[in-house]
Order: sequence, then structure tokens, then C-alpha cells
Amino acid sequence: MKVIPLHDRVLLKRLEEKEVTKSGIIIPDTAKEKPQEAEVIAAGKGRVTEDGKVIPLDVKKGDKILIGKFSGTEVMIGDIEHLIVREEEILAKIT
Repeated sequence: MKVIPLHDRVLLKRLEEKEVTKSGIIIPDTAKEKPQEAEVIAAGKGRVTEDGKVIPLDVKKGDKILIGKFSGTEVMIGDIEHLIVREEEILAKIT
């Protein structure tokens, strides 16, 4: 199945956090927080202004980004969990 976000929405896949801390402590699944790093899987064409102009998005497929912990809407595509967010919910690009 192919999913194409509309307008200023972006389809993301969260990047998994490491299971072991620097000091060697293993973090169980129940204690993990949702990762804030994600990879852009697909992006819409851009935000449409009131006069009908399209402002393109600042992110593109393959970009790594930071998002808020509770941002977006979780969706299942196949058996993989994805996230759909608006561009305004993206905090930063990771370079």
C-alpha cells in the first residue's frame, strides 16, 4: 500500500532508541519513552495559502527530524507503526 500525505502533512517512521545506556544499563521496553527522532517517509506538496498559492515544505523524503513526544496521529501501514504530522509540528531537521 502506498500512502501519500496531503497538503502540509508528513508521513514519518520513528527511529528506535538504544536499549543500553552509556553506562551499560539495559532499558526494558516498558520504561522506554517514545523516540523524538523520526525519518520522513513521504511528504505532501505544501501548505496552501488563502490566495491559493502553494508554499513547499522544508522537509523531503529521507530527512531525519525531531518531533514532540505527543505530536501527530499514529497509523498502522501493514504491520509497521507510522506517524502523520503537520509541518508545523516538526521541531528541527537533523543534519
